[in-house]
Amino acid sequence: MAKNLVIVESPAKAKTIEGFLGKDFLVKSSYGHIRDLPERNLSINIEKGFVPDYVVPSDKKKLVAELKGLAKKAETIWLATDEDREGEAISWHLQEALELDEKRVKRIVFHEITKNAILKAIENPRKVDYNLVDAQQARRILDRLVGYEISPILWKKVKPSLSAGRVQSVAVRLIVEREREINNFNSSSSFRITAEFFTQDQDKVLVKAELPHRFPKEQDAKKFLENCIGATFTVSDLEVKPATKQPSAPFTTSTLQQEASRKLGFSVSQTMTIAQKLYESGKITYMRTDSVNLSDFAMEAAKNEIVSYYGKEYANPRTYKTKSKGAQEAHEAIRPTYMNVHKIEGEAREAKLYELIWKRTIASQMSEAKLEKTTVSISISNQPEQFVAKGEVLKFDGFLKVYFESTDDENEENSESMLPPLKKGQQLLVEKIMATQRFTQHPPRYTEASLVKKLEELGIGRPSTYAPTISTVQKRGYVVKEDREGIARNYTVLTMQQNQMKEELKTEITGREKAKLFPSDIGIVVTDFLVQNFKDILDYGFTADVERQFDEVAEGVIKWNKMIEAFYNPFHAIVENTKETAERATGERVLGIDSQSGKNIIVRIGRFGPMVQMGSSEDEEKPKFASLRTGQSIENITLEEAIDLFKLPRKIGIYNNIDITAAIGKFGPYLKYGNMFVSIRSQEGDDPMTINLQRAIELIELKKETIKNSVIKQFEENKEIQVLRGRYGAYIKAGKKNFKIPKDKTPEELTLEECIAIANIPEKKESSKTKEKKTPSKVKAKAKKKIVKKAKTK
Repeated sequence: MAKNLVIVESPAKAKTIEGFLGKDFLVKSSYGHIRDLPERNLSINIEKGFVPDYVVPSDKKKLVAELKGLAKKAETIWLATDEDREGEAISWHLQEALELDEKRVKRIVFHEITKNAILKAIENPRKVDYNLVDAQQARRILDRLVGYEISPILWKKVKPSLSAGRVQSVAVRLIVEREREINNFNSSSSFRITAEFFTQDQDKVLVKAELPHRFPKEQDAKKFLENCIGATFTVSDLEVKPATKQPSAPFTTSTLQQEASRKLGFSVSQTMTIAQKLYESGKITYMRTDSVNLSDFAMEAAKNEIVSYYGKEYANPRTYKTKSKGAQEAHEAIRPTYMNVHKIEGEAREAKLYELIWKRTIASQMSEAKLEKTTVSISISNQPEQFVAKGEVLKFDGFLKVYFESTDDENEENSESMLPPLKKGQQLLVEKIMATQRFTQHPPRYTEASLVKKLEELGIGRPSTYAPTISTVQKRGYVVKEDREGIARNYTVLTMQQNQMKEELKTEITGREKAKLFPSDIGIVVTDFLVQNFKDILDYGFTADVERQFDEVAEGVIKWNKMIEAFYNPFHAIVENTKETAERATGERVLGIDSQSGKNIIVRIGRFGPMVQMGSSEDEEKPKFASLRTGQSIENITLEEAIDLFKLPRKIGIYNNIDITAAIGKFGPYLKYGNMFVSIRSQEGDDPMTINLQRAIELIELKKETIKNSVIKQFEENKEIQVLRGRYGAYIKAGKKNFKIPKDKTPEELTLEECIAIANIPEKKESSKTKEKKTPSKVKAKAKKKIVKKAKTK
């Protein structure tokens, strides 16, 4: 047995570190946390100062026993988990669960997994930092208290199986509020005037210009264009100014997530998963950081690389200061561990993300780009207005040779181009002048990246929380990330060319969305309920202040349980009051009256989601219900759209003497054909309200073919058991349950007996009448006994 046992969180990290240490070191992985609060119980002793009751989950007990055995044989145990609060907490849990003697424990941290960093860490060990542990513990306990106390209220007042989270609910609120801004936005139009001129020399170079202001009315724009007929156009002023562009700082967790989303199309969680792999394989520094700082070593390595590849004039080492609250400058930004490695081999997404990190880091240490910005004013002989042309010339590319940062700005109308050499007093020939109707744009919906940016600006969450927060709100169904088709919109274009006026009506697609975050109906209703009843918990400033208090716990300024006590006591009082006084929330909205039946049409959240109701339970005839269609919302569905939903289920026709009907169910629109259910493919333009018989038959035959191709084997003796081909390979279907097929078995050769053995189900026996049935009278008698017993105990 080696003298030294090193414990890290992941097998990949263990494998990388093992290569740097000698035979006296054994490196093992804890596979993440080995202790946590159990899922089904609160497990926090509130009366005794919020003491948590941590447990080792059943799937980790064997691992803990193994690590405990190895620790007993080792002279020194090195806890080498990540350098953030989460990593510190994992080290502490290991120390507790393995019952380690503190005298034999050494805690080491490193920002990168390189041989030098690991050996340096071993030369400078420390003890577990209990302030960092307490900060992580405070977050875990506080989030558990909020979730466990608010979620049951949501089950009772809104809908079963809902949950609330301290940071997640605030993130959903941001998305809900943005959606309402968009819904309440009134677009207005104006006319943008642009012109194309040519120089009068023999080359006739094109000059594009624009009027600095817009005309609100079409007649004003038309009048302006008419006045330009026969006018002369002269360069009245020409201003040339030097300008510079500065490189962006190296990546933090937040900026990496944003830029990987813009440039590579990665989701936030995807970026973090890939970055984790790069870190654990020793290619980049630690990927959870809010610092833009680079070490002296990294800056020197970057400088050498820049001078070597691009020349001395491109190198300009610089330091950056972090703007985010609570940033830890002692940590480093995300950078390559070896600056001389420009690209890596291997998995494509890892290679792309690595290259992005390398370019950003190198660019941050390069010279600024030097530009020459030109602004040209063009006068009109018979009008006071002036056209303005803007252009820029790149004099020295500097960092732009390597990298240019993307933005979230979707409006690219104001891009600048190169201008030809011009001089004051020079006359220009007009090619054409256009007045184009433009519409004001509503605020943009959040992408995952822009939501991270907003959370960071508000001081909500920390580098380790962004990805799980955004994943959680989508998993819970409060937010959906999707593309949406735009709608056609007409706009007017007036053109003056060769002294002739022309008016055209054109069409554009507006409102097209790609990978944007939309609140679901249940997300909106839950947010409204929480804002109304838990104002502080959903307050942006309050949530940011809680984050600041976690930082103070980490710094040892305040005690974790005192911080939680100050939060919990007023919070719990609000919980108790809300249980008693809050009204049920369904987002109910009365849309109007159905002209045919005379009954009220109501839209609300029902047991299975958003729905429309015709009539009420007090009417003689039972009310009718219909589910909302994809893209419809209880917030903006109209009376006419709601009434249309009651046209379903709709009979489409008959095929092979069997009726085909279209309807909408819990999982979306579908066709019913006998006992077969076939999804209606809305993404392919199919609609339950308009789908015809021919298309319905196509979908039914496609489903039949899929079912046929999926059956590997079936048994006449027992039709409940089948061997099927699935998305992830062959499996056994026994009744409603699915079972994996062992690797040593060939699916096509399985017998019925082997399938039964794998599924571990008894063969069917003749029905027995020995089991006593629970008749309603017996159920009542049993319930009565319980009531009597309960009364006696009181």
